[in-house]
Amino acid sequence: MLPLAELHVHVEGTLEADLLVRLARRNGVPLPSDDPAELTARYADFADLQAFLDVYYANLAVLRTEEDFHDLAAAYLSRAAAAGVRRAEVFCDPQTHVRNGVPLEAVFRGLGAAFAEARAAGMSADLVVCFLRDLGGDAAVDLLRRALPHREHFIGVGLDSAEVGHPPALFREAYEMAAAEGLHRVAHAGEEGGPEYVREALDVLGVERVDHGNRALEDPDLVARLRDERVPLTVCPLSNVALKGVPRIEDHPLPRMLELGLVATVNSDDPAYFGGYVDDVVAAVRTALGVSDDDLAVLARNSFAAAFADDADRSRWLGEVDAWRAAPPR
Repeated sequence: MLPLAELHVHVEGTLEADLLVRLARRNGVPLPSDDPAELTARYADFADLQAFLDVYYANLAVLRTEEDFHDLAAAYLSRAAAAGVRRAEVFCDPQTHVRNGVPLEAVFRGLGAAFAEARAAGMSADLVVCFLRDLGGDAAVDLLRRALPHREHFIGVGLDSAEVGHPPALFREAYEMAAAEGLHRVAHAGEEGGPEYVREALDVLGVERVDHGNRALEDPDLVARLRDERVPLTVCPLSNVALKGVPRIEDHPLPRMLELGLVATVNSDDPAYFGGYVDDVVAAVRTALGVSDDDLAVLARNSFAAAFADDADRSRWLGEVDAWRAAPPR
């Protein structure tokens, strides 16, 4: 199993249909169906990002208690460890749950307990709190203020949800606050929005990584900057295909990113909806894109280089990648 870091996964997007049904029954929340297979079939053909988000946010109504958030995160972390993930930096969307009437404390306590258990079992894992773009900059500032008393549970901030019409500059104040608190900063950019969203995330928000970043390839000057400044891109091939950003997996620009010398990584994004976890992503790019073992090792090394981890852990993980490359499974 290729060892790597997963840097772009939404804990809410790991809500598998069987757990969705179990939590709905636990909390008395009605669903369109109580058949996991029937619910999963709804994910087969999303027209675009918004169509996915409509289903995604509706499903999150089942998350009501600290126990629910623990069970959600514990299920992902267990599956990620089985997929070869040594380091997981996992997004969460507290604003969604607060709007659903869930106390912020329950979200952090539940997720935090699962992450503590994973660390005790030997996995490196941390949370990144995301702001929902469509709620605007003021709401982001308010969330960060309310989240800071729970600072021990997260290491950074991110920006997600519908991209177009919600440019990074709207969130300048929240990111300045985050920087002042010593939090890491990442943002979704260049998935739906054009290269200008990527440039703005770098220049205005001061992000350390760009989540997605595919459309940066449309701007040669931006590509050169990303390469020269070694800005990581957390690329999500199965997600890009599922949301029609890329027509087919065979058309994905990942090989081009590697050819250009970009610090690309591979990630699952929302694996319960997009066809698999990060080991499934690795298998897909290996089969459909002809990504070589050498390139897979580069992707893994990139992921550890891009992770917000200490040097000792990073050195150990890079040694594991070298060992894998010396004798990769066939």
